[in-house]
Amino acid sequence: MSLDIDFQGKRILVTAGTKGVGKAVVGLLKQLGARVLTTARHTPTECIADTFVAADLTTVSGCASVAEAVQMHLGGVDAIIHVAGGSTSPGGGFAALGETEWQQELNLNLLPAVRLDRALLPGMVAQGCGVIIHVTSIQRELPLPDSTTGYAAAKAALSAYSKSLSKEVSPKGVRVVRVAPGWIETEASVAMAERLAKHAGTDYEGGKQLIMNALGGIPVGRPSKPIEVANLIAFLASSHAATITGTEYVIDGGTIPTV
Repeated sequence: MSLDIDFQGKRILVTAGTKGVGKAVVGLLKQLGARVLTTARHTPTECIADTFVAADLTTVSGCASVAEAVQMHLGGVDAIIHVAGGSTSPGGGFAALGETEWQQELNLNLLPAVRLDRALLPGMVAQGCGVIIHVTSIQRELPLPDSTTGYAAAKAALSAYSKSLSKEVSPKGVRVVRVAPGWIETEASVAMAERLAKHAGTDYEGGKQLIMNALGGIPVGRPSKPIEVANLIAFLASSHAATITGTEYVIDGGTIPTV
């Protein structure tokens, strides 16, 4: 049995594809033959996707412009990989989250997927095949109350939406899958570990350990690499995963301590 994955000629949209996991996904899919369109708020100095669209996906107009670009440049999609997400909310628990912070979390972590799916999914249904992958987070079940309550709640909403969508469109040929990463060693997380290390008077490895301790430990002893998450996403988007739909795959080094 061969697990060679071939996306030759497949049309794929990857959101937030210029940094971290998104960049790793774009690079891997391109290597495997896909035609990739990606998007971010700002135009990168280097982008390996076939097409890049600068857009703010936290807005209705930004999502609409990406959907229009997909139709213009790709003529539709065979897969959508929703990587966009994150949090800028302050620490301080629930009291630090006002109306603005809550809306920001939903606008970044839930609504872009809803809006882009709504615009592009009908084309997938019409062609009788397609794959949608929503990148959620282990924080939907392991939130950090000091700083990520809003983010965790928005990711939990994304997960519930994704499950419901899978039940509706899987009989029509479109698979919907979730990938839930734990801590990933992206540019942003490296910077955070360095800040923590400086404050604690330790080095980068010490900063990483502080984060792992806050998560309750990572049994494999390190965060995931972006390419490791990309590898999982590529498999799930491929024909090798043809009967996988409606479920969530956790990639967290064993962080979640329960069954």
